[in-house]
Amino acid sequence: MVMTMTASLPDWLRALYPFKPQSFTTAAGARMSYVDEGEGDEAVLMLHGNPTWSFYYRELITAVAPQLRCVVPDHVGMGLSDKPQDHPYTLESRIADIEALVASLGLKKVHLVVHDWGGAIGFGFAGRHPDLIGRIVVLNTAAFRSPHLPARIALCKAAGVGPLIVRGANGFAGPAVRMAMARRRLTPDERRGFLWPYDSWANRVAVSAFVRDIPMAASHPTWTTLSQVEAGLERFKSNPALIVWGGRDFCFNDHFYAEWRQRLPQAETLYLADAGHYVLADANTEVVPRISRFLTGEAYSSSS
Repeated sequence: MVMTMTASLPDWLRALYPFKPQSFTTAAGARMSYVDEGEGDEAVLMLHGNPTWSFYYRELITAVAPQLRCVVPDHVGMGLSDKPQDHPYTLESRIADIEALVASLGLKKVHLVVHDWGGAIGFGFAGRHPDLIGRIVVLNTAAFRSPHLPARIALCKAAGVGPLIVRGANGFAGPAVRMAMARRRLTPDERRGFLWPYDSWANRVAVSAFVRDIPMAASHPTWTTLSQVEAGLERFKSNPALIVWGGRDFCFNDHFYAEWRQRLPQAETLYLADAGHYVLADANTEVVPRISRFLTGEAYSSSS
């Protein structure tokens, strides 16, 4: 059965994810689940990638929400959101979903935290609404075109065999709970939490769609959208920014880190050579307090 409800979270998951998700209906008619903690018309917008969900940000939400409102959606097809089988799972549609959600909440200022696909989605939104954007946190992501695509992801992207691997064998989300960590292992319940929304072929529809939506040539439908997102990055060279990077990321490797250093030259940096792609989870005890201080405006004396 395709998961569409949030009321049936098991107790072990509620212990890790103690939020009461809200619902928003997108223009395509899909229900988007989102966490909304704290108050005010200024908020931190945390955007996840593939194959995570708002669960990825749970510790950061808890740390920041007492001081700043936190809005953390599950992209359509992911997490606790609807998982329609016939849906335009494209970068363009995801940017539009975030635009509509932010407008519906009446937010007057938005601080961004982005990871993985959240980078392209978040900076896509930001480029269309630059006056809303305050502080920016970049976590192992990209928002620009790149020729770098690991062979294992290329295989998951391939027509025919890709969906069999990603949806049939859970060969993307499943390995990620091991491969995206380097400093430590996730606990059994943490692993279950990351994977809980993706327990069937149907519920892995968007995990596969995200991989297929990676544009590697100008003929790809998302190439133009990503090009526009990339062009918009120039607008944010004066925004307070923090780049937190796990150096043991097989996908978003140091090529991407170096490009972010060029595109956001004003940014503070925290480079963790021994942390993996899920840097927020892998180095949580170090990273969560640092990001929280940055977002809430507390002084931090140096960058690394």
